[in-house]
Amino acid sequence: MQLVELLPGVESRSREQVLHLVRVYPVDRVLAVFRANAGLDTLGAEPPGAWEDHGHPAERAWNEADYPGVESASTANLLRGHYAGHFLSTLALSHAATGEEVFRSKAHEVVAGLAEVQAALAATGGFSHPGFLAAYGEWQFSRLEELAPYGEIWAPYYTCHKILAGLLDAHEHTGSEQALDVAVAMAHWVIGRIARLDRAHLQRMWSLYIAGEFGGMGESLVKLHRVTGEASFLDAAAAFEVDRVLDAALEGRDVLDGLHANQHLPMLVAHLEQYEVTGDVRYLEAVRVLWDQLVPGRTFAHGGTGEGELWGPPGTVAGSIGRRNAESCATYNMLKIARYLFEHTLDVKYADHLERAALNHITGSRADVDSDTSPEVLYMFPVDPGALREYGNVGTCCGGTGLESHVKQTEAVWFTSAGGGTPVVHLARYVPSRLTVPELGGTLTLSTRYPREGAVAVRCDLDGELELRLRIPEWARGTSSWRLRVCGADVAEPAEQDGFAVVRRTFARGDVVDVDFALPVRLEPTPDDPAVVNLQRGPSVLLARDDRTTMLEVAPAGHRLLDGTIDHVALPDGGVSALGLTFEPAWSGGSARHHTYLRAVDTVIAFHGSPTSVPNRRGQDGWSFLGALWGHAPFASFTEFARAVHAEAVRAVSTGLLSTAEAGDVLAAAAASTLDSPPAPRTSAGVGALAGWGPLPAAVVAAPAVRVRVLGERSPSGWYTTTPSIVAQVEPDAASEVSVDGGAWTPAGAPLEVADGVHHVRARALGPASTAPVAEARVAVDTRPPAVDVRVRPLGATGVQVTVEAQDETSGVDRIHWRTPETFWAVYQEPFTRQLREDEQVLEVTASDRAGNATPTHRVVLPAAGS
Repeated sequence: MQLVELLPGVESRSREQVLHLVRVYPVDRVLAVFRANAGLDTLGAEPPGAWEDHGHPAERAWNEADYPGVESASTANLLRGHYAGHFLSTLALSHAATGEEVFRSKAHEVVAGLAEVQAALAATGGFSHPGFLAAYGEWQFSRLEELAPYGEIWAPYYTCHKILAGLLDAHEHTGSEQALDVAVAMAHWVIGRIARLDRAHLQRMWSLYIAGEFGGMGESLVKLHRVTGEASFLDAAAAFEVDRVLDAALEGRDVLDGLHANQHLPMLVAHLEQYEVTGDVRYLEAVRVLWDQLVPGRTFAHGGTGEGELWGPPGTVAGSIGRRNAESCATYNMLKIARYLFEHTLDVKYADHLERAALNHITGSRADVDSDTSPEVLYMFPVDPGALREYGNVGTCCGGTGLESHVKQTEAVWFTSAGGGTPVVHLARYVPSRLTVPELGGTLTLSTRYPREGAVAVRCDLDGELELRLRIPEWARGTSSWRLRVCGADVAEPAEQDGFAVVRRTFARGDVVDVDFALPVRLEPTPDDPAVVNLQRGPSVLLARDDRTTMLEVAPAGHRLLDGTIDHVALPDGGVSALGLTFEPAWSGGSARHHTYLRAVDTVIAFHGSPTSVPNRRGQDGWSFLGALWGHAPFASFTEFARAVHAEAVRAVSTGLLSTAEAGDVLAAAAASTLDSPPAPRTSAGVGALAGWGPLPAAVVAAPAVRVRVLGERSPSGWYTTTPSIVAQVEPDAASEVSVDGGAWTPAGAPLEVADGVHHVRARALGPASTAPVAEARVAVDTRPPAVDVRVRPLGATGVQVTVEAQDETSGVDRIHWRTPETFWAVYQEPFTRQLREDEQVLEVTASDRAGNATPTHRVVLPAAGS
């Protein structure tokens, strides 16, 4: 990172906001939980809060011998200490990225504070090794060894890793030898704990949901081995492996369904470190197999993965869209894996993911606001309809990784190698930055407004032979939508090798290499439901701004251009106006309700600038005229497009989905289309001669027009909050059948009512199966408000822990509103503490769901202090 300087651009916005936070945030606050645990003076500092808060007032730094047991032990905030590790890493990485002394100085303060705590804990003689360092007792580790579940404990080795990682970063990036001493002592304590356990027992521990989450322990232990040469650290790293996952990958089996994503991703980072040190190719091959099981089949458009922090079945994206998608910690680790894999393979697919996830998920996970106290990052970057981005996350896991992610914006942009010959530089991401090339005594400067614009310029301030490889983005590869210039001269046939434009020459100072990319707007379908699509402009994933919380339906056919892309108007903020909606880029840091995915439904045949009234009927096998036509895109010429129109019209007439007359209207509309911006209007006759249109089948009458009508008032959210009626309508009037949620076809009669839920209703006219068209509708019904539960747990005589939970199995909880003297809004429901007062306090709670239903006000009385 020290060789790369970040320049102003999209990525620098979030980095500067995080740099400001860590410049001003007091070191004593991140050390408070450690000092309190060791019986040291906290210097009046309050901990960061949320997960990173003091435990229960009655909690002690118990060891494995004096822990009183779950029935007697009052505990809270059992992951505390992890945030300080992230904060220390962020300080060290900030110093590496900027060279600012304030970051080095503060990092050394944190290290000194941790060293003091480690020494104080060791002085008690109460722990199994003097290297023990935590903000709670050693008892969580011994209870894990006894297979205690999540709830009684959290994830003690996860926290241990974050502290170790922070110390190693401080050593590497700020030169702190004290940090290395503290880390080595911690690692020896770890070895002492795991050495007494056999591998079978370790596997049972690591299989525990959350409790067995060990973060990147293997990664840090391998790094310690690199620094110290001590073999025991490398051996210890092998203890932090999940054999079931590793072995299945090597056998080509997919066992990820139901696994916690971020519980297992750091293990893959460790395997790549192990491969680099040991040369054992099993580790590399296993990670490559696992990567292919995740990308693209379990990856959302913006690069995130997981629903409710868990992976679903393979090849399931549309089917995994839920209320809690795409944990930012998981993307943090996926980017680490992608960087390692690209370094080892130079396979462009890993660089593609680096751009997608770093630009859209990570940059977009930081609110475009300044704060002196909060990272203002996302835990989840939700992709459900009408999602809200819930920024903040002080003290959470994603609050911690979020601190680091935004100061690493120059990571994985430039990749250099010499290999004893001509230096080779791979430019994987188009982030404005400057690379120092020591071998040639100069720099390469990348200037661009990408992703707002597609022009990229690399200025060479060096002399000598160099091979420069510029990544051709996935959406531009194999097309003519990009061009290359060297020193102002166009390269007529630029070499594209393995996904990169290659320029090899003897460079002189002042030489410039330019690449210009068109930034098409295109629809990207999900692998499990091609009708569920995301809109993208170049590398930018676009989010539709809309307050509804049901999936938006769009009709793209009338907006498609000759190459299949979508006509649009670019907006100043990097968004677009298209498909009748306004979109913002995922990297905006905005806060509006948004829709990552849309449902593409063309009910009427239309072409750009040329609508028709002809139904786009769909057969029972799913075939439709427009679906088949645009399956041929991109079209190299209007003639190619016209020929495809004619061929699919003939097929539609032959199967009864279009009448001969309707097909004629379609051909005329296609001839009048402006999808290629013709200089003058065309005539059907002229197009017919050009495209070789033959006669249509004669005297064929199309099947009836079928539609599903939903009778009732729909709320602004898009949900029906009173039960609607559903009818099948056929014109001309004919017998019909309906099917709900994939059930059997039954004769349509009286209006149909459905229970709460999201229902897929299909209707068809009776007739031969090959010609009976099918219509469908998705109906979202939620007539009940959430169920609310408030629990109050005493914390000694002066405080209580309040847990407010709401459940809504249909549309999902939107907001919880609780009020005493102040107001707090939350979607992710975590316990909070309240200090008791001399008088009783009344806590008022309401909750609303995403359909718009709200609960009555619940009143909970908090007792007076000491009562």
